[in-house]
Amino acid sequence: MVNTNYFSGIVKILETPKTCFFDSETQVTRFQVEISQKRKNSIISLLIWGNLGKEVQKFYKQNDYILIEGYTSIRPKQNLKSSLKNSKQVFITVVKVYPILLDTNRISTKL
Repeated sequence: MVNTNYFSGIVKILETPKTCFFDSETQVTRFQVEISQKRKNSIISLLIWGNLGKEVQKFYKQNDYILIEGYTSIRPKQNLKSSLKNSKQVFITVVKVYPILLDTNRISTKL
């Protein structure tokens, strides 16, 4: 059986990954990324659960490019503006992460 909601692609990290807790024990790392497309770039949110989220927060920073695999979902935006009540936001629950291009400013010059 094929799942049509599966996504695999390269994204650019737009903000520092932040961790929150779903319940007292379950950790979720959340941040926004940009998918480069020919017509229009899209900004989406990533959700990464558990230990993979800890590793992403530890190793990846803003302006890094990563290859992700995960499942997409569309949810209503949580805005207070009445004109945007029907707007939707795309989330990807990430299951695998691979480094592609990391920001070179993190390299230490100490030898």
